[in-house]
Amino acid sequence: MAFMKTLPFQRDEKKDRVIVECADGPVSVHSRCAYCRHCVGVMVRNRLMPSPQKEALAGIRKGIAMDDTLLNAAMMFNTLVRDGSAIECDDDENEGFRSLYDRRTFR
Repeated sequence: MAFMKTLPFQRDEKKDRVIVECADGPVSVHSRCAYCRHCVGVMVRNRLMPSPQKEALAGIRKGIAMDDTLLNAAMMFNTLVRDGSAIECDDDENEGFRSLYDRRTFR
């Protein structure tokens, strides 16, 4: 059974960045977590909002999603991060970043 880690946001208002402490060290939520296979979702208040990118990829695998679906998913992720407080991560082995868009993803 997998246990999820809660990685709280560290906001840098001056640089308009949101970072979390990953196994790789401090990483940007917008450029790393958004595209990591370990990202389960964003905590908004007391509710876990699932990763929009993973949901869009599931549609691509079924042949029903298009490129604009991935763009909309990225924008929705940014909105969740704006309103959220933490990333839920299932990286139990402390592997660090693993691309969501790896070739094996589409097999």
